Amino acid sequence: MRFAYILIKVERGQVREVANQLIELDEVSEVHSISGPYDLIAKVMVPTYDALGEAIPDKVHTMQGIRETETLIVFNVFK
Repeated sequence: MRFAYILIKVERGQVREVANQLIELDEVSEVHSISGPYDLIAKVMVPTYDALGEAIPDKVHTMQGIRETETLIVFNVFK
């Protein structure tokens, strides 16, 4: 399994709506509201890195209410 975290900035007042869209995706295992420059963080789990290249631009980046994202790909899980 391959993992990535997506840091997400949303349009004002759209945190709950975007979070609800994200949790409907099979690839998204967790969504958290966070403090700091980003509004949400989503954990994505897919079988291959190629699947990340499909899921993130095709499904996440096309969602209404998302202004900006930053994707962090996980190389190793230590615990």
